[in-house]
Amino acid sequence: MAQDKALRKRQQIAKANRMMFIAVAAASALIGIAVVVAIFLGQKLLFNEKVLSEKQETISVLQKNNEAAGGLKDNIAVLNTNQNLKDVVANPDDDAPLRAILDALPSEANSSAFGASLQKVLLTGESITLDTLTVNPVAGIEASDTETATDTATATSENSIGFSFSVSTGADGADNLRTLLQRLERSIRIIKLLSYEVERQGSRLVLKATAEAYYQPETTVTLKEKVVQP
Repeated sequence: MAQDKALRKRQQIAKANRMMFIAVAAASALIGIAVVVAIFLGQKLLFNEKVLSEKQETISVLQKNNEAAGGLKDNIAVLNTNQNLKDVVANPDDDAPLRAILDALPSEANSSAFGASLQKVLLTGESITLDTLTVNPVAGIEASDTETATDTATATSENSIGFSFSVSTGADGADNLRTLLQRLERSIRIIKLLSYEVERQGSRLVLKATAEAYYQPETTVTLKEKVVQP
């Protein structure tokens, strides 16, 4: 009898141990699952907050752009009535005064066309001889036939076309050189004279100068998609 009781006790103890082990294992599994779910939900929450933040930033930018567009439209309307712009527009028949601004500050360098304009219009005149003209190529554009290539480059600033030239006139033609410089100053194209010198070479007066003209690359507004990483 005593042996049977001892055996039953051992069996009960073993059964209790198994039940305890199963309970602990089940509790551990539930805790593990709860932790994983909590981490996943936390990451999902942070990701959603990140997406909402990006959306809010986009909305803010669009609102500012819409407000700026209204002011820009009003400014353009005012400029279209500006008499000073109408007076300097290249084509008198052009009914858009803003064209003068585009002519003064084009969106492309177009070194070849600018060189041709210098050669045929700005650096010519009565009793003036164009001896040399160098227009520095911009963004890989090669010198055209209208440009006299030299090994000397003119240092230029950003969004500018550097050029140098040499003209000559008679010994009594100082007024001709002055007129040429004034023509450059009054040109619709923005031109800045960097340096110049006048020297006498025999019976001729020679003007050597370096300058630069400017352009403003156009700005393109586009809508883009942005992928937000979790």
